Order: sequence, then C-alpha cells, then structure tokens
Amino acid sequence: MSSPQPDPGLEPDAPGSSPDHRYLLDNTRVEAGERFIWLAELFDGVTRGHFDRLGLRDGWRCWEVGAGGPSVPEALAAAVGPSGYVLATDINPAWLDPHGEYEVRRHDIVADPTPQPGTFDVVHARLVLVHVPDRARALASMVAALRPGGWLLIEDADTELQPLACLDEVGPAQQRANRLRRAFRALMTRRGADMRFGRTLPQALRSAGLVDVAAAGCFPVGGTACGRLEAATVRMVRAELLAAGLADDAEIDAHLAAVDAGDLDLTLAPLISAWGRRPD
Repeated sequence: MSSPQPDPGLEPDAPGSSPDHRYLLDNTRVEAGERFIWLAELFDGVTRGHFDRLGLRDGWRCWEVGAGGPSVPEALAAAVGPSGYVLATDINPAWLDPHGEYEVRRHDIVADPTPQPGTFDVVHARLVLVHVPDRARALASMVAALRPGGWLLIEDADTELQPLACLDEVGPAQQRANRLRRAFRALMTRRGADMRFGRTLPQALRSAGLVDVAAAGCFPVGGTACGRLEAATVRMVRAELLAAGLADDAEIDAHLAAVDAGDLDLTLAPLISAWGRRPD
C-alpha cells in the first residue's frame, strides 16, 4: 500500500530559517497528563518486558530520563525494591510524584551534568531523544551514567517507517486523519524532531561504545488508547496547527468528532526499542 504524498506546505522550514527547538508537547499543558496515561497504556507492557529481558532485579540502580508521567518510575521502583534506587528526571517533573518510591529531579539531559556518573545498572528513556536536537550529547550523558556492565534502553518512534494515522484510507474521515498526521509531523520537524530516528538506534548505541546491542519494534493499531492519545495530542497542538496554516478549525473539529465516535482505526508510528551494555 503506497503512502499518500505530503501536502504542499507541509515540508520542513527552508534552509537558512531560524530553527525553533521549543518542545512541542509541553508538560505544562493539561493534555500532557492525558497523553502520559494513554502512552503508559500502550507501551508500559513493552517497556517492562525489556526490563525483564535485561535482568532488572532487587537492588539495582536505575535512571529514568525524561520520565514525563509516573508509570515507568513506579514500575522500576517496584522491581528494584527498597534496596534499589530509582532517579526520575525531566525538564518539567510536574507530573511525577515527589512522595513516591523514587527520587524526582529537574534535569535537562543536554544542558545539565550527568547525575552520579558510572553508577547506574539501567538507564532508560522513552520517546525522549526524538525531540532533542543534540541527540549525540544526550546519548553520551546516558552512557556516562552507566556502571561497567550496565544497560542502556532507548525507545523512540520512527514516523517515516509508518507515517499514517489510518492505514486503510477508506473514506474522507480517514483521509482527513492522515492529512492532520502529516501536519503534525511537519510541526515536529520544525521543532527539531527527527522523524526517522528510531531506525538509527542500534547503530547509535554501537557508536557510543556499547556492546550486545539488539532492538525490537512495537506497532499498535486501533483501540481506545490509540484514539484517546490522538485526541489529546490534536487538542494539545491545535493552536500551533492553526497558526502555521496547516489546518483549520472545521477540519480539526471534524477529526476530533470522528475520533470520539470511534469511527477510525487509528495507529501510531512504530516504537523502536534498542538496548546495549557498557563493556565491563
């Protein structure tokens, strides 16, 4: 099945224009909390499966980078028990529980020093690096945090592998959904996101000096969680879509109505999970 061609005007900004690296999906918005709930519903089982594969157990020290919501730090804290330690960081940790079984710290993975270098058994980031323009520096900081033998697990999307909101364009509602998904991708690109970053993860981990590198993909299709995540995301970026001339109010309202009615089998970009170990 061929993918629709991008609409005119949806390409990234022209060379020479000033880049805008503000985070598009800002944690300060109320929709961010909704997105964290549905991302957890879709992907926490996948992430926990990878933690199990890496041997996560009592007493391990873990760093959750760009934690966003509390679900992954809570899962890590439950797995490592009271003898372990979990640090959850974010540029805006407002959605994390300061009284939970993990430490919360405000931290910019690019601008701030690596916390507790060389001490962590597991460092994890999900849907973080795709938004960070200086990905190499962020990755180097996470590798520096690992103890010898420690594991880095990075999970990020690759929207160019599968760019559609609806795989089956059977009618105008599905075509509109795909049109808005392309508009969203244009906004992301203009903010410095790399729409093909997921596929580069295995090579990036090897280049960072890690060994025993492997990867897997997850591709959810349909269901309540995909629909609720779509609605929260579109509401979150509505003003930016309108300001950029990438959509109008009628189009957005019609799409949200179709989502709420359950008329669309929505899907997401594949989540690529890659892991590697710091040599002993």
